Amino acid sequence: MPAVLVTARAALVGGLICAAAACGTETDPARELAPWQEPAAYTYTLRSTEGERSLIGTFRITVRDGAVVKAVGLDDSGRRVVEDIPEEVPTIGELLAELEQARRDDADKAEAEHADDGHPVRISLDWMENAIDDEALYVISDFAPGRG
Repeated sequence: MPAVLVTARAALVGGLICAAAACGTETDPARELAPWQEPAAYTYTLRSTEGERSLIGTFRITVRDGAVVKAVGLDDSGRRVVEDIPEEVPTIGELLAELEQARRDDADKAEAEHADDGHPVRISLDWMENAIDDEALYVISDFAPGRG
């Protein structure tokens, strides 16, 4: 048998074995974090960048009972959003809902990074990798539960 065929068969068999064994991709449920529960009241800072969207800027946001009760724009863009379209300022729960919708819509990128307590600290979305200005990047900082 030619060496090319032997190599191809070996790669195929190795790939099948790896696929059958999941090659370490299976997640240990005991190691997964419990889903983060959005508190009834909290404050956080949101830096929203990338893409052509109305929600661009940096904000200090206060949430109570699942709704934004106060938003302060911390830069020129944020101040414009708060003044012109305050309903666009989201809760963390709304950001997570956008992430989940992007995943359901098969966005090319829908990722989140989480703090030790489970709340998101970065959400990165890109619906179509090769499209221009459809991205969204949310960076969450200064999260403080119970201060709503």
